[in-house]
Parts: sequence; structure tokens; C-alpha cells
Amino acid sequence: MTLTGYVPTYSAERAAVRAAERVYGVQSVANEIEVRPAGVDSHDDSSISAAIEQRFRWSVLVPDTVKAEVRNGFVTLRGDVDWYYQRQEAETVVRDLKGVKGVANEIVVKPQVTAAEVALDVSSALKRNAELDARSIWVTTDNGTVHLHGHLHSFHEREAAELAASAAPGVVTVDNQITVRP
Repeated sequence: MTLTGYVPTYSAERAAVRAAERVYGVQSVANEIEVRPAGVDSHDDSSISAAIEQRFRWSVLVPDTVKAEVRNGFVTLRGDVDWYYQRQEAETVVRDLKGVKGVANEIVVKPQVTAAEVALDVSSALKRNAELDARSIWVTTDNGTVHLHGHLHSFHEREAAELAASAAPGVVTVDNQITVRP
């Protein structure tokens, strides 16, 4: 499925992609949507940067080690965090700001647990998640990267598996290779 057109915000673009991914039987989405802020909603890079700094100060989940660079409305996030959810939260905090056209998340997670502990924690999290049939998923780990394999019935289940895996301590990144089979 290919999405094309124009939207006024980055959040609207993400919402369109997420809605398409939830359609039964869709296995991939090509996103060709362009963010074009309306004249009233367009902001220059310095105002976007100031808004990001303020949101980072207000968030208890984004540590001071995270920094943002804004260029032509595109935000690049950098820094180090202890937990994957902190990396995700930094992106969530900035993506709905007016004037933001896109976000590149280059934040590095530096875990403080062993690979065996990570694999066990991720497997347990998947089994606890009521939205998933964990029997069709298997997990491998490599230097903090969790690899999810198997198949599920929708993008929603695939995303729920990735979210469950990302919440485990020591997860640096999630390589979600789960296929969708309706």
C-alpha cells in the first residue's frame, strides 16, 4: 500500500501510516506523504528548538543527556540513555510540535545488564502481553539488540510485540522481523 499526499503536521503523517498498518492483510506501507505546515503553523528552526528544550525540561522521562538539532523543520535527536523507553519518549515529546516535518532518533541506549538477562526479560514480557500469541514469536539477542522472529496476524500485534520487547531492561534497540500473516 502506498500513501501519498500532503499533511500539515508530522503527527498527522504518523497517524496516517499507523492507520494503514492496522488494515487487515496489509503487509507493507510505502510512505510518500509530505509534511507541509500551513502558513500559520509554520515555525522557524529556532522556535522549534526552543519548544523542544522546554518539553525536555518538563519531561521526567527524558534525561539531560538528550539533545536535539533542528534543520529546516527536521529534528535529529542525539545522546545516551539508560533505557529504550527514554529513547522513545524523547521522540514522542518532539514529534507533535508545530513546524516539525520529521524526526531522526539517533539516541544510543547504554544497557547495564547481561544479554541472557535481556533475552529472559523480553521473553517474559511477550508472554505476559494479552494482545500476543507468544508461542509464534522467538527472541534472540546480540549486544543489547533484541531480534524478534516469527509471525503474527496484524501490524498492531507486531507493534505490541516490539513495545513489550523495548520495555525490558538492557534493550538497546529492537530488530522486529516478525512477519504479518492474516
